[in-house]
Amino acid sequence: MRVVYIGTGEIGVPTLLALRTSGEHEIVGVVTGEDKPVGRDQRIESSAIKKSLVDAKVPVLQPPRIKEAQSILEIRALTPDVIVVMAYGQILPRDILEIPRVACLNLHASLLPRHRGASPVQAAIAAGDHETGITVIYMNETLDAGDILLRHRIKIEPGETGGSLHDRLAQVGPEAARESLRLLATGKAPRVPQENDGASYAPKLMREDGRIDWHETAETIERKIRAFDPWPGAFASLAQNSGRLLKLKIFRTDVVDGKGTPGQVLQADNRDFIIAAGDKALALRRVQLEGKSPMSSQDFVRGHAGLIGQQME
Repeated sequence: MRVVYIGTGEIGVPTLLALRTSGEHEIVGVVTGEDKPVGRDQRIESSAIKKSLVDAKVPVLQPPRIKEAQSILEIRALTPDVIVVMAYGQILPRDILEIPRVACLNLHASLLPRHRGASPVQAAIAAGDHETGITVIYMNETLDAGDILLRHRIKIEPGETGGSLHDRLAQVGPEAARESLRLLATGKAPRVPQENDGASYAPKLMREDGRIDWHETAETIERKIRAFDPWPGAFASLAQNSGRLLKLKIFRTDVVDGKGTPGQVLQADNRDFIIAAGDKALALRRVQLEGKSPMSSQDFVRGHAGLIGQQME
């Protein structure tokens, strides 16, 4: 089938590559995000999807807004049988949804209707879910609410981070896409309406979402620290007696017994760096001081005296 692929995020690269090399389908065009400045030096970079096509003879469209008339005309001119979307970042208007001859499919990184929205990978870990997956849906004008074609499930492993789960889900996408297109080709693809009663929403994460609320339970905080690694990163500020604030990024913790004012440093020695939470406490294992490299909590404690009793904010 003739396929137009629409996506921007790195999670969709394996799926695009699999469709390009399958021999069953022809990628007649790719739509991705604009080149953007990134990093401290604001260097202009292409999306992961565009970078993966550097040696491919495939038309690449990068409209600022996909709903604009010119974008719609350009996609329609590609005459796709199917549009496949994964991690694009813009809502597709009805005029585009109606272009493909067969279907417009979205590969979403959760078990819909759970965790609709922009951050389903982080949401699944933060919520304490035991499994997640890729759901392939027929797109409509409501965000991630279309009828389900299929789901591919995977277990969320103990200690899973947002980064590790993202990478594992990226490897699930290719088979989910290939199977969906095979089913469409037979004319017998399932179409199961979502049950909205079980729906939840995972909004786009901003940097400030990574700030730790020490009043939450230790288990909740521990899950969020893993979920937000690498983005947006979990962090807190340590208020010293001098009045100086040390900004700490926190990568790994363990839930331990302990009681104190939420955010209070309960122990800081060569054995443990323990912070009180809303119920129990968290032993910090790996941290990063602003402007420094990641380090063990013991290395951090060795460089900062008098931490016991101080407050994390």
